[in-house]
Amino acid sequence: MNSWIEISEDSDFSIYNIPFGIFSVGDSGKRMGIAIGDQVLDIAELNSLGLLGHDIQQDIFENNYLNDFIALGKPVTSSVREKIQKELCDESSVLKENSDVFYDQSEVTMHLPIQVGDYTDFYSSIEHATNLGKLFRDPENALLPNWRHLPVGYHGRASSIILSGQPIHRPKGQTKPPEGDPVFGPCRLLDFELEMAFIIGKSSQLGDRISTGDAGDHIFGMVLFNDWSARDIQKWEYVPLGPFLGKSFASSISPWVVTMDALSYYKVAGPVQEPKVLPYLQYEGDKNYDINLQVSIAPEGGEETVISNSNYKYMYWNQEQQLAHHTVNGCNVNVGDMMASGTISGKDEHSYGSLLEITQAGKKSLTLIGGEERKFIQDNDTLTLRGHCKKDGRRVGFGEVSAKILPAKD
Repeated sequence: MNSWIEISEDSDFSIYNIPFGIFSVGDSGKRMGIAIGDQVLDIAELNSLGLLGHDIQQDIFENNYLNDFIALGKPVTSSVREKIQKELCDESSVLKENSDVFYDQSEVTMHLPIQVGDYTDFYSSIEHATNLGKLFRDPENALLPNWRHLPVGYHGRASSIILSGQPIHRPKGQTKPPEGDPVFGPCRLLDFELEMAFIIGKSSQLGDRISTGDAGDHIFGMVLFNDWSARDIQKWEYVPLGPFLGKSFASSISPWVVTMDALSYYKVAGPVQEPKVLPYLQYEGDKNYDINLQVSIAPEGGEETVISNSNYKYMYWNQEQQLAHHTVNGCNVNVGDMMASGTISGKDEHSYGSLLEITQAGKKSLTLIGGEERKFIQDNDTLTLRGHCKKDGRRVGFGEVSAKILPAKD
């Protein structure tokens, strides 16, 4: 496809992407848009011009969230995306003469794209799980007995999912020194987790199960996801019920939702799963995605240092398996629910998805470009995650998710 919009070759928002988001300009109300190159196209204006080809109520597009649009179903949302692509490739499109529907991305304010009802975090990277098992359990038997048999996960806190760019205060909580009683104070071992998350696009009923074959119909799109982690708080609290305050203080997401339609071109085979999984977790075809992921850290006033280059294709448990397992007991899902992948780590230390792994739980330091050293995140550091796919000259990306860590509140 060739668009009449000027788009740089390294743009995440090519004509092959067309991701959806929520934006505003100045004091105007929130509304839906798509990213194309370095611009935002106002979908509400497109609908008012009659270019989307569906009888969709205008308030769907003049909305605070994408949920109502997503709930229209994939036949409608995929058609809308395709019609936008067609208009942006049609040299005779009325949009070429209608500059009022385009805004520079630098001029708009992005907003949380999804009203997240429920959030689940999985633990689906075998490299990450193995690294942690070697650090904290048995180097010879790093994985727990259940890990290769089911996608391990837990229910997180949806209310603290925030948009890229929103700063985060260092959390406080209980920690346990090596000697003595527990103490209360700011987290000392603050970490990031390189993750991605998929968004539910079709609800299910309580008591029903979603098979791996049908799971794709229930997944609308994906975002980058940084599941911030207070490692010292987590270490003291997580036995026996798992993560709580060490995770729930914040999780940051990227503003643009990239559809599974756009990502379908980048499907690849996943790792061989041994032993053979139970029938309800078996699937057919390629279900992993070749998404290049990068993490960088920048101290205040300092240069950004890339500290990890990983890939979503490493995931041991894929999205269809995660959703099938999530609902096998009859648990229902709703439009807008968010399912995070868990930390994504690759095969070597240059592709690890957390400082916990990169620094071996603080046993060694990471040297930044300016000469500063890090074992964990310090106040006023900024963490940035980026992700994109590229194949046959086609680039589809997510932009970035970034946040600055501020000192703990009094």
